[in-house]
Amino acid sequence: MPKLLHIAASPRAGESFSMQLAEAFLAAFTKAHREYGVETLDLFDTDLPEFRAPQAAAKYSVLDGQEPRGEAARAWKAVIEVIDNFKSADFLLISSPMWNFSIPYRLKQYIDIIVQPGLTFSYEPATGYKGLATGRPAVLALARGGSYAPGSGSEAYDMQRPYLEGILRFIGFSDIRTLLVDSTLAGPEEAAKSLTAARAKAVELAQNF
Repeated sequence: MPKLLHIAASPRAGESFSMQLAEAFLAAFTKAHREYGVETLDLFDTDLPEFRAPQAAAKYSVLDGQEPRGEAARAWKAVIEVIDNFKSADFLLISSPMWNFSIPYRLKQYIDIIVQPGLTFSYEPATGYKGLATGRPAVLALARGGSYAPGSGSEAYDMQRPYLEGILRFIGFSDIRTLLVDSTLAGPEEAAKSLTAARAKAVELAQNF
């Protein structure tokens, strides 16, 4: 059975705009694509391996074309387990709020775990970097308190969407669709209007993917 992996990066559960947007997409997607199973990885309720000196040592061993050994090898095993689960997905959904113009620290930690040489990307001096997580689509369900659309004057502050789209492209994703709930801090009416519009786009995307 093909798997959709939903990486949820908000601690606010059902109160989260990004989670509500993701749930609208999932409801329509699973109805239209009954062959898919769904796994949700709640990053605020998951024990992620920390990336400290042993993990860093293992990473540099891999970059040097060597096998990690000792404590580094044991630390690297936990990293590989997270990456194996990530790469087992046939479809990726990431739901995330904007925090301080970027992403929550738990999502950044997850990204720092999965973006590893020889596992999700490779490097050759003659050809440069190559993404290894290819052949699967990704959907981003993002919420932000303000508007960062072209002409808003705040475009430069958006380090959420460009970063997520960029890091996914780096590890091999080419089909990336982004859904946005903007202006969630502009008052209840404006937030509800933005969420309703984003949900409609999510349903349409899920049904026609």
